Amino acid sequence: MSGILFIFLLGSALHFVFALSGDLKPVAIIAAVNESVWEHLKIGFWPAFIWAIIELFAFGAKIKNFLFAKGFAFTLCALLITGIFYITKAAGIDSLPVDIVNFFVSIAIAQIISYRLILVQKGYKVLNVIGILLIIACIAVFSTLSYYAPHNPIFLDPVSGGYGIIK
Repeated sequence: MSGILFIFLLGSALHFVFALSGDLKPVAIIAAVNESVWEHLKIGFWPAFIWAIIELFAFGAKIKNFLFAKGFAFTLCALLITGIFYITKAAGIDSLPVDIVNFFVSIAIAQIISYRLILVQKGYKVLNVIGILLIIACIAVFSTLSYYAPHNPIFLDPVSGGYGIIK
């Protein structure tokens, strides 16, 4: 539960950090630069990544499926946030409280499933390789696509109509 709260609270704070920094471009690596769905995925990922590092130092080396559990959780959280967001929009629900609940529930589900995967006693090396690849892919895309946002609806800021870092 502490991981869920850590990720939710830090992610919520990262929603505002870019603007509070005076729009410093290096801050855009971890903080939301606009109101696009993509930026909300990013502020879910980085706190989860930080929490995973804390867990790794605490007990991760002893867990056989740790890397897979974390890579899977990062990916699942992004998929859940996106899926729930578009389902609620398609249902005509456009509500900040619903979006906040979506963020929290997506984090909680991903972390609970990560925990369940960690409890599996049998280790599968191929799954940990997949986990490493998922983690590397997440780091790569969440570090770069705010700067080089494709003109795709998930990157569209509904407030400004722009993509990525707006000048």
